[in-house]
Amino acid sequence: MLLTDLDLPGIPKVRSGKVREMFDLGDSLLLVATDRISAFDCILPTPIPRKGEILTRLSGFWFGHLDFVENHLLADRFEDYPAALQPFRAQLEGRSMIVKKARPLPVECVVRGYLAGSGWKEYAGSGSICGIPIPPGLRQADPLPETLFTPSTKAESGHDENISWEECCRILGADRAAQVRDLSIRIYEAGRRHAATR
Repeated sequence: MLLTDLDLPGIPKVRSGKVREMFDLGDSLLLVATDRISAFDCILPTPIPRKGEILTRLSGFWFGHLDFVENHLLADRFEDYPAALQPFRAQLEGRSMIVKKARPLPVECVVRGYLAGSGWKEYAGSGSICGIPIPPGLRQADPLPETLFTPSTKAESGHDENISWEECCRILGADRAAQVRDLSIRIYEAGRRHAATR
């Protein structure tokens, strides 16, 4: 079943993101991963069947694997969903999760180990990423000399914009920014170690 848009009669939709739909369940939220494609902040025109199911399984895997960080997951098995959602099994099973309500950080936490994406574009123009000088002579997709935390704005629509560490500290406060940076790098390194075993 290809799912690109979703409305659940009787369940209020909070927002439609680039890939996910969010519904209000009262004391929690229902997140539904659609088959829409978003790459480098652009929504691409051709959806991929069952992509939302794969995204949900990946999220579930990492929430279980990263036991050193709290997450918002309450339930991802349809059998554990409330009665109000049971009529929507075909649309929700395998591609949704019930999560705690939380206030998102106003910055996107980006960790880079390679010179790619918007980091490559910025480096090619300025020799730095988010104000961090990078050695000259690197090529696109080269490994970076060290893992970098390169925060960006969290755009509701359009492109996120890279910001400096100083701007991140101004937005979050220095202590929160340092906590977020350190945890983001720890998560990235755990993912890198896991990938190295494959």
